[in-house]
Amino acid sequence: MTAPDQPRESGDPGQGHGSAPPRSLAVVRAMIDALDRDLLQILARRMALVAEVAAWKRQHGIRIRDPERELDVLRDRHERAVELGLPPGEIESIFRVLLRSSRDHQAALRAEVPSGDVPRTIAIIGGHGKIGRLFARLFGDLGHRLLIVDTDTVLRAEEAAAAADVTMVSVPIDRTDEVIRSVGPHVPSDGVLMDVTSIKHAPVQAMLASTTASVVGTHPMFGPSVHTLQGQRVVLCRARGDAWADWLAQALAARGLVITETTPEHHDRVMSVVQVLTHFQTQVQGLTLARLGLPLSETLPFTSPAYLLELYVAARHFAQDPGLYGPIEMRNPRTAEVTAAYGRAVSELATVLANGDQSAFTRLFDEVREFFGDFTAEALVQSSFLIDRIVERS
Repeated sequence: MTAPDQPRESGDPGQGHGSAPPRSLAVVRAMIDALDRDLLQILARRMALVAEVAAWKRQHGIRIRDPERELDVLRDRHERAVELGLPPGEIESIFRVLLRSSRDHQAALRAEVPSGDVPRTIAIIGGHGKIGRLFARLFGDLGHRLLIVDTDTVLRAEEAAAAADVTMVSVPIDRTDEVIRSVGPHVPSDGVLMDVTSIKHAPVQAMLASTTASVVGTHPMFGPSVHTLQGQRVVLCRARGDAWADWLAQALAARGLVITETTPEHHDRVMSVVQVLTHFQTQVQGLTLARLGLPLSETLPFTSPAYLLELYVAARHFAQDPGLYGPIEMRNPRTAEVTAAYGRAVSELATVLANGDQSAFTRLFDEVREFFGDFTAEALVQSSFLIDRIVERS
C-alpha cells in the first residue's frame, strides 16, 4: 500500500529496476512553493518593464491601452499554452488579469497625463464619503492639489469652492441640490462646478442656475469598492464650457476610465432601466425570498452556479445602504413608468403560468429573445466565464 504522503508519479507503478523513488508530498509542495516564488519574481520584473513602457508612452503622447498589442499577446500566450499542454482558457484569463494590472500601473504612473499638464486645485465637497475618497485618490494620483470638505472638517464648502479651479459635489442625492445652491455662487467664473450623482437632469439644472462657471454633470457607473478603475465607466454630461468638459474627460481617461457622453435627459431615461428597473427587480426577488418561508441555507446545497450568481447579486444589493438606493429609484422622473411596466409583465407571466399555457409562454419567450438579439451570444460567453470563476472559488 502506498503511504498517504507518497504519491506515485503518473505512469510510474513504483516497481521495477531503475525507477526513481517517488517524492514525498512535502518535497513536492516545497518545489511548488519555490516555483511560485520564482513566478512572483518574474511578475515583479515584468512590472518594472511596464514602468519603462509607461514612461515612453507619456513622453510620446501614446494612449495606455493598445488593443491590437493586447490581442497579439493573448493570441501568442494561447498558442504557447496549447504547445505546453496547458489549459488555454485559464492561461488566457491569467494574462487578461496581467494586462489589466499593467494598464492600472501605467495609469498610476500618469502615462496619459501630458508632460506639460498644469496641476489644478480641486475641492471635493463630501470628500470623506466613499465616492469622495475614491475621486480624491484619483485626482491625487494625477498630481492635482486637493481641498477636502466634509461635515467633520474646519474648511467650509464655500471657502473651498472660492479657492478651487474644480469644485466637485459628492454628497447624498437628497442633499445635492441644497449643496449646489450653497457653493455655486462661490465657484470662480473661470472654474467648473460638477457633481457625481446618479440622476442628472435636476442637479445639472441646479448647477446652471447657481453659478456662472462651467458646469459638467457626471455619474460614475461603479461603486467605491471596485478593485481597479481600469475599464470602469463614467457618464459625462456637458452643460456649460467645453474646455473644462474636455479637461475632465481627459483626466478621467488618463486613470483608465471609459467615458460615455450624453445629455442629462437621456441619462435619466437610460438609468430608469439600468438602475431603477434592475434595483427594483432585485428588491422584489429579495422580498419574495424573505417571505416564502424557505430558509436560504436550505437552498444553498441545491444551487446551480447560475442561481448562486443571482443570489450573490441580490445579497450584494441588500448589503448596501438603503439611503443610497431609495433616492436613486424615487427621484428618477421615469420610475412610475418603469415600475408599472414591471407590474404588468409580472401579472401577464403569472397568468400564463397559472393557465399552463405553453404556447403563450413560448410567445413571450420568443419576444424577449428577439429583443436581446445577438446580445444573447455574448451573454452566453460572458456568463459562462463568470460561472466558471464562481465554480473555481467554491
